Amino acid sequence: MLIEITDRFMASQTNKPPQSPALERGARILDIVARSKTFLSLSDLSRELKIARSSVHSLCQTLVNLELLIRRSDQTFQLGPHVMRWSNAFTLQSDVATEFAAIWDQETGLPGATITLTVQDGAEVVYIAARNNERARSSLEFRVGMRLPAAFTATGKAFLSHMSDYEIRRLFAHGLPEPRTARSVRSLEELLGEMRDIRREGYSCDAEQVAEGMVCYGAAVLDGGNRPIAGVAVSLSIDANAMSNRRAVIDNVLRMAAKLSHRMGADLSIADETREDHAASQMQK
Repeated sequence: MLIEITDRFMASQTNKPPQSPALERGARILDIVARSKTFLSLSDLSRELKIARSSVHSLCQTLVNLELLIRRSDQTFQLGPHVMRWSNAFTLQSDVATEFAAIWDQETGLPGATITLTVQDGAEVVYIAARNNERARSSLEFRVGMRLPAAFTATGKAFLSHMSDYEIRRLFAHGLPEPRTARSVRSLEELLGEMRDIRREGYSCDAEQVAEGMVCYGAAVLDGGNRPIAGVAVSLSIDANAMSNRRAVIDNVLRMAAKLSHRMGADLSIADETREDHAASQMQK
């Protein structure tokens, strides 16, 4: 029955681009294990998938190594802890994206502004929500799923500012990514200098580091443990009008980040104290 459900689903995807057979089979194994009311063996999975037991063994071993499956003492399988980490991340990102969508119109009345929400993935940020302003004169249109280097983006810099200098050095142990513009930060020492400014000021700035003619101001969104789970930014074309509203834009970003953080359960009074202590400790080094 389970394999029939999976097969019907896969049949509905026939118009989609070709998929990786091994990845597809691995995903089907996870689906079957998740839906089963009993723990399944290699033989059970082989029958459900209608593929050789040796192939199922190889796939399951990979899934066990990745902690996506756990092999029980009776040689049956259950879902592993890595699945829960994905589930928690999805829940957090979905919640913060929903809250972001609920407040972006009421919190931004800035002409020509583009508003984005990202999450960090290693040395990159991934855009999970974006409202591009049609009047914005920018060469870059933000899209959900877009990835950009954390070292250059306003939200990426906000994320990095919550890391220690040691953690940042380790993250960029092989150097910074290729610059996107002539203004992109070029050295790790220059990036660490920016981090000291962000920790002191409480907001980040990308001044034409991602796209020429565009400035972005960002801040981190914190969760119930006062850890950054997202970054919010407002982007504008660099012109006299935008620069005259610079303080209003920054205050707007900080207000959005604070509201989102509050809704995610952060204690902002403790967060402010932690930021100030972090900034002071880094200045002393």
